[in-house]
Amino acid sequence: MELKDDELTARLRTRLLEGLPAEALLTDPQVTASYATDMANFCPAGSPAAVVLPRTVEQVRHVLRTAHALRVPVVPQGARTGLSGAANATDGCILLSLVRMDRILEINTVDRTAVVEPGVVNAVLSRAVAEQGLYYPPDPSSWEQCTIGGNIGTGSGGLCCVKYGVTAEYVLGLDVVLADGRLLRTGRRTAKGVAGYDLTRLFVGSEGSLGVVVQAVLALRPAPPRQLALAAEFPSAAAACAAVCAVMEAGLTPSLLELMDRTTVRAVNALGRMGLPETTEALLLAAFDTPHAPDDLAAVAALCTAAGATAVVPADDEAESELLLKARRMALTALDTLRPATMIDDVCVPRSRLAEMIDGTARIARTHGLVVGVCAHAGDGNTHPVVCFDPADEEETRRARASFDEIMALGLSLGGTITGEHGVGVLKKEWLARELGPVGLEVQRAVKHAFDPLGLLNPGKLF
Repeated sequence: MELKDDELTARLRTRLLEGLPAEALLTDPQVTASYATDMANFCPAGSPAAVVLPRTVEQVRHVLRTAHALRVPVVPQGARTGLSGAANATDGCILLSLVRMDRILEINTVDRTAVVEPGVVNAVLSRAVAEQGLYYPPDPSSWEQCTIGGNIGTGSGGLCCVKYGVTAEYVLGLDVVLADGRLLRTGRRTAKGVAGYDLTRLFVGSEGSLGVVVQAVLALRPAPPRQLALAAEFPSAAAACAAVCAVMEAGLTPSLLELMDRTTVRAVNALGRMGLPETTEALLLAAFDTPHAPDDLAAVAALCTAAGATAVVPADDEAESELLLKARRMALTALDTLRPATMIDDVCVPRSRLAEMIDGTARIARTHGLVVGVCAHAGDGNTHPVVCFDPADEEETRRARASFDEIMALGLSLGGTITGEHGVGVLKKEWLARELGPVGLEVQRAVKHAFDPLGLLNPGKLF
């Protein structure tokens, strides 16, 4: 006999409490509604039946077994700092928040690994390993809030990716609870290993659609020297991008190579009183953590000058270098203050096409009469055009959505991808299909079905 919604919800809560302490289960609608979305605007979200905050792997398994038995969808969540709606609730779902599973289980200085639970905050892990002379490189702009589980789920990047790569390159192994409650262990703790299919990589960036990560083995590196940075002003984004290409072609290895356009620079100054030069059309930040950082910065300065920089200002010391990096980390928050709402794109293109991407974005903004600020991980070709608008203005909202789509189309036309690090979630699911093509989409759906045949894990995301 089919149960009515209220009967199913009551039965679900009863079953969950059979394996959970009462404080781990939240059912007050006003409370559960506060967990229903991540930080992405204009992504639909449903009303969850419950929020569960487990502390142990067995509690997670109990939740998945219960959900599987009752055919209830489960949406895994971290700190909900994501920008694609990947953690948004669906109607009647269990929101499975992993933030209370926040233990660093092991830091091994010989093997250079860390074993962590998914709720560990990125910055907390980074500081803990630094105390042991080690380094965990992935550093999303939200690193003070975002969790390792969320970073794994969305395949996060960060400011240091130009030298050190993204989250996927540091995940050696995972413990994952599958849709039916079984526990799967993937990967390894060794420096090398090629046994079987690389299921670990498959889970990284899967946005909780294949299983729930409950433990991760992460690779660490020796702590590098402190970064030294410089800022270079350019009369155009094209000139700044030419400098980026020259730096990479010269074989230099900056630990950071970031770009902010004029709109972004002014927004950062207004928010943080950072004293950045507002007359510039594009500000390029470069940093090195090498033993000979001053020499490397001098080489970059010469390349910037040759590319047309109007000023190149090296930081005097580590503190001033950190201030420049702080300004870059503020960029998205600062742009969010320009209008009541923003839509944040995440288009990555080949470095050689970066100037076309940024100039094309500026044309789109002018065409639609909108403010669009651009900050970019320039060394990776990963741009973040931020469309600023007033959602109370229907016409402006229409133009904002149109410009957002045109920016993604531009990226694809330049040989790029619709997301470099934020993920697909709800926001870009239609565009994922365009990027993958029909055969690619069919194969990915087959993978999803193999892990989650009932379609209970994070339904409505990705595809």
